Amino acid sequence: FAKSGKRVIAVGYIDVAPDVTEVTHELLKKLGITFLGLAAIIDPPRPEVIKAIADMRSAGIRVKMITGDSPDTAKAIGQQLGLADNIQAITGSEIEQLSDDELAKAVPQYDVFARTTPKDKLRIITAYQANGLVTAMTGDGVNDAPALKKADIGIAMGIKGTDVAKDSADMVLANDDFSTIKVAIAQGRRLYDNIRKTILYLLPTSFAEGLIVVFSILLQQPMPLTATQLLWINMVSALTLQLAFIFEPMEPGLMSQPPRKTSAKLMSRYDVFQMVYVSVIIAAVALGIFEYLDEITGFAVASTTAVNVIIFGKIFYLFNIRTAAPALSASFWTNPMAFVAIGAMIILQLLFTYVPFMQGVFTTAGLSWTDWLVVLATGFIVLLVTELDKYRRLAKQKRHIA
Repeated sequence: FAKSGKRVIAVGYIDVAPDVTEVTHELLKKLGITFLGLAAIIDPPRPEVIKAIADMRSAGIRVKMITGDSPDTAKAIGQQLGLADNIQAITGSEIEQLSDDELAKAVPQYDVFARTTPKDKLRIITAYQANGLVTAMTGDGVNDAPALKKADIGIAMGIKGTDVAKDSADMVLANDDFSTIKVAIAQGRRLYDNIRKTILYLLPTSFAEGLIVVFSILLQQPMPLTATQLLWINMVSALTLQLAFIFEPMEPGLMSQPPRKTSAKLMSRYDVFQMVYVSVIIAAVALGIFEYLDEITGFAVASTTAVNVIIFGKIFYLFNIRTAAPALSASFWTNPMAFVAIGAMIILQLLFTYVPFMQGVFTTAGLSWTDWLVVLATGFIVLLVTELDKYRRLAKQKRHIA
């Protein structure tokens, strides 16, 4: 029964005198127990839990079982759950015989910890952390509290969990469904990826504005952008384009990647390289166009064109940075809110350029069709260069995998 994943209880009875009001261990030893049979109880794993564990394994997350059940029962349930291809189990009594250093070396090879005590759970969590692993612990009872507190991420059950367990945990699972943890991990990876994209999107365009100011000072030339124009660029892009990343769906294959190392840097060398050349392209084009138009059309038109060059550089760059796939692929349509944000940005820019009140506040002037074609062309240059670089990088990755 135990090897098939059932919890086994022996059932028996004793005859006692009518005046006996308490059954003691001594009485049991004296009278003996008449054996009736065995009760085998099974709580089969839910299919969604099995699927969640499989997804976690593909994501490089190792799921372990710590239980008070017998080793045979625990191994059978672990096999049904798909914890590992070859389940290895160790008992609490065996753990007690190991020192902390010996346990730290031993825990990576075990998938099931059976007949464990609260002290064993605490030592197991500590042993995994000693191996440099980020450790999460789920639990619901008072006895789980020390381990929940010790774990990097303590997860208590919201329905069946005790108040002590909830207070000791970092988060509470409101529905007591293990598969929700997988969803939380997927959303966590999506949010981290989108935050990273947002930063990589903001830095080049912000640096481009800074480069324009620095180059103008160094070259002792008129400042292409006024203070109010710089404020406008940062304000409207924050209210529109940057919000698009909130709705960006998870990248395909993100849950099949191994966990990010705690020592991993936010930006790779490639990210820094791209940040530099995108900043230089936007700044150089905006300065060049301003210098050219300033002599022909005057400051207002030249400055307005420079502002729109920066804004449309941001718009075109958004198509590159929002997905790891090529811009002109199926991923192009995965975030409808990006197009809403771009539409709002364009409307604001038209108001900024043509409304008399805005012209007075921001020192702008209306642009001709030729000016707009120049603005769109410069934005397309940003997209073209970054996409060619992306194709180069993807081709390099494919060669490395092959």
